[in-house]
Amino acid sequence: MKMFRKKISRIRTGGQSGVDRAAMDFAREREIPLCGWCPKNGWAEDYPDPPGLIVDYPELTETPSEDTAQRTKWNMRDCDAILTIIPGSTESSPRTDVGLKEGKDLGKLMYTAVGLEDVPGIIRWINDLPDDSELCIGGPRASECADAYNLTKAILDQIAEAFGLKQALEQS
Repeated sequence: MKMFRKKISRIRTGGQSGVDRAAMDFAREREIPLCGWCPKNGWAEDYPDPPGLIVDYPELTETPSEDTAQRTKWNMRDCDAILTIIPGSTESSPRTDVGLKEGKDLGKLMYTAVGLEDVPGIIRWINDLPDDSELCIGGPRASECADAYNLTKAILDQIAEAFGLKQALEQS
């Protein structure tokens, strides 16, 4: 547990349904600090009306624009490393493509995973990150890949298990 927390100081994400939301829920379950940019009015596909997902995820900060590209670019800009999870069943994810391009253009440390078979590689990559890295986790939204949330949670849970990172005590 100490090794993971030594490496990852915070998890950053944009809050969209799918991969982002799984990363947020993972961070909360394990009491890892969480942050990120979301579109103005807290828009996500499952929170279309203001104040949007800010109601349930107040850790996020709204961008000035409703354009999801701004959220994606600002999250890439403000992190140290980027873990992108693109399940093999994903056909197209335009904002994920924006994030991959932005991360590359910014010269960020990046790892792209497609499934549980990538967990050992992700663990090695995390071990090689500088201490106190802010990790941005992103990928397709639920409408682009129905299993994005569940697969991302499974990947992150396996990483947590490898690092001995326990789940916070569940509230009764």
